[in-house]
Amino acid sequence: MEPTLSMNQYSLVTNLMSLTVATMGASALFFFTSRQLVSQKYRLALNVSGLVVAIACYHYFKILDSFTHAYQLVDGVYQATGIPFNDAYRYADWLLTVPLLLVELVAVLSLSKGEAGGLLAKLTIAATLMIALGYPGEISSDASTRWTWGILSTIPFLYILYVLFVQLSAAIDRQVEGARVLIRNARLLIFATWGFYPIAYTIGTLGLGSGASTEVAIQVGYTLADITAKAGLGVFIFNIARVKTAAEEAA
Repeated sequence: MEPTLSMNQYSLVTNLMSLTVATMGASALFFFTSRQLVSQKYRLALNVSGLVVAIACYHYFKILDSFTHAYQLVDGVYQATGIPFNDAYRYADWLLTVPLLLVELVAVLSLSKGEAGGLLAKLTIAATLMIALGYPGEISSDASTRWTWGILSTIPFLYILYVLFVQLSAAIDRQVEGARVLIRNARLLIFATWGFYPIAYTIGTLGLGSGASTEVAIQVGYTLADITAKAGLGVFIFNIARVKTAAEEAA
């Protein structure tokens, strides 16, 4: 059962979710219409960036709709209606968008087919496993079950970090100077934003996730992390493509 929320708490969550719908939709429009500003070989990366935020826009519309149906205003506070809030929309979104986030990062590097194919295979499989393994724990109320699936989900997460920060380093070093800094920052952005999700998962596992304040903090945290991880990374991808296009045109 969802906790009772104050008007301010309810408004904070719903307003941020609404902002996310608008941000993702506007970002999709920007990425799709900006493809002509970069070289042909970087347009796939922008197409994937646009696809990521378009998928997220749809899912956040569904998340917002579910959240508003889960609550009703009674005597100045928002109480549960009895219709459960379907937070599984987030996992449906992550299952699609998390692998694609890694695809857009690799695509903008413009590596050889063999090198890019190997990286994409490793990263997308690991990302899919990370999300799929985390979901059984997320929906369980048993602490041991949550810990088991949480640990299993952490293994591919750590592998992704290894690939990004170790195996990808040589490919980054071959990029033009301005792009190298942007790619390294994009890599750090992925690490920083993805790091919130296991924190929220651990809070729930330790039994600290009950109560209105914690629920609001988790929903706000997920929402801000998704905006940054998806729209924010897309902006990095666009700027990397622009820098590399300019360098190639000047050569």
